[in-house]
Amino acid sequence: MAYYALFYEVVDDFIARRSTFRDEHLRLAREAHARGELILAGALGDPPDGALLVFQADGPAVAEAFARNDPYVKNGLVSSWTVRHWAVVVGNVEWRAPSIEKRAAESA
Repeated sequence: MAYYALFYEVVDDFIARRSTFRDEHLRLAREAHARGELILAGALGDPPDGALLVFQADGPAVAEAFARNDPYVKNGLVSSWTVRHWAVVVGNVEWRAPSIEKRAAESA
């Protein structure tokens, strides 16, 4: 499996317009995460002028399909998007810092 980065560039009034579509966008993201496809996702900038979503899959099709079905894209809040292969060289193994393991055990 490889990593693929989905980059979004958003319109200037993104924050003002996103509320109508946010629940559906987050539902799609959470479902992709639950399937193990979406690893990390979030806005870039303050205020946001884009977003980065990192997928793990056999090819770019999973990330491309996510973008095509995302209500932010379908309703014009994303002005452009691109998927790029990401050759991870550090941190691409199943490993969690001991402090993370401790917090996870404590919260269980």
